[in-house]
Order: sequence, then C-alpha cells, then structure tokens
Amino acid sequence: MTFAAPVETKSIRFRARSFVAFTLTPETPLSEWLESLDRWIGNSPGYFAGRPVVLNLNTLKPAVSQIEALVAELGLRGIRIYAIELNGNTALDANLPPVLIGAKEATAGLLMQADQKAAGRPEEAGRAEEGRAEPGKQSEDRQPEDRLPDAPATLMVKSPIRSGQSIFHAHGDVIVLGSVASGSEIVAAGSIHVYGTLRGRASAGVLGHSAARIFCRKNEAELLSVDGWYCTAEEMEPALRGKAVQAFLEKDTLRIAPFS
Repeated sequence: MTFAAPVETKSIRFRARSFVAFTLTPETPLSEWLESLDRWIGNSPGYFAGRPVVLNLNTLKPAVSQIEALVAELGLRGIRIYAIELNGNTALDANLPPVLIGAKEATAGLLMQADQKAAGRPEEAGRAEEGRAEPGKQSEDRQPEDRLPDAPATLMVKSPIRSGQSIFHAHGDVIVLGSVASGSEIVAAGSIHVYGTLRGRASAGVLGHSAARIFCRKNEAELLSVDGWYCTAEEMEPALRGKAVQAFLEKDTLRIAPFS
C-alpha cells in the first residue's frame, strides 16, 4: 500500500513599502502648462528619466478621455506616470496607471524615520533577537545613556560632481566641498551648499521645504530651484554670474542675491 505525501505550499507574504515620487499637477489652461513643462525639460534634459512620477489631477479634474491624452503627451516627453492621484470614484481603463488613494506629502522627517526602520536601529535589532520587550523594562546590558545618536541628516560630498552625475538626498541638506560640473544635478529635501563652482542644476526643498536655500561660491548654474520655483541661466541677471550667491523664496518668488 502506497500513499502520496501532502505537498507543502509556501504562503505568500504581502508587505507594504513607501517610496518617494515626484508629483506633477497640471493646471488650466493645459496648453500653457505643457509649454512651461517643455521649457523645464529643455533646461534640464533627462530630469525625469527613470524617476517615479505621480500625476495629480485633483486640480484639473479632467474627463477619462483627457487623462488618456495627457498621459500620452507626457510619455512623448519621456515622463512615465506610475500612478494617478484623483479624488472620487472615477473608473480608469486598464491601460492607464492605477489611481492612488490616500497619498501624503513627503517630509524629510518622515523619510528619515522610514529609513531608520528599514535599516534597523541597533536597539530594534536587539529587541528582534530577544523577542518583544516588556513595557518599562530596560535591557540588563544596556543603560539609557548607551543609546546611539541618530544619524545626521546632512549629506557631505567631498569629491567634485562630474557631468552626468545626479545626487538625490531626501533626508536634509547637501554639502559639496568641490565643484558641480555642467550637465550634473543636485536634488535635496533641504538646502544645498556648494563650496566650489556650481555649473550644473541645483534643486533644493523638493519635498515642500519652502525655507530651503541654495548657496554657492561661484554661480555658473544652469538652473536653480527652491520648492519647485526655478530660474534658468538665461533668466538670471548677468551681474550674478560668476559671483557668490544664494537663492531663496520670498513671497512665492525665487530670489537670487549676492552672498558674502
């Protein structure tokens, strides 16, 4: 008499993860918004290449047919839409990106907390090995004063940034001790400090930090941007080229001023 042993099947594990994505929010008139987007792409070629982009349509509120046309227009510009943010119960066709529900604006603090949880703090790793800790109970071999300090939020780049390189730091400020070549870019949630010549593109406060600033010892930048407000090399005053400057927002206007 023979019998077949039961086949063991592995259960599928589902996990939730958070990712940082850039958001595009079209406005009316759409033709002018697309022209503005074309100018941005012209000044920063390849800026959206490989970046996850969410299309926020809560301001525009287009019909489904208009959404299809808009996604196609953005695709022609090399912008791949990963999801669509749209309130209500609008049903989209299967050929369109999925609708994103409950999205929240990213902040540097939340991103740091998420990274710390993903990486695993030393004290969290200890608890995982020993099991769940009882409330109010301290580990016998670790005192409160032994707690390791939090990691700094500033990214320091000690070498020059070459053409074609891209630095993205979602946790705070970026400090570059050297120069930033033409064709490169720095994207930071906080402020950007360049102690050499800035010839590439610098975008500060990209996660909604309007108090962020850009400082550079010598301004030859292709583009300066703070919290989405930007100025290209062609739009800058000639007197500010080759000088030490700072860029900051003042009443929803990007100002570029000498800095000494």
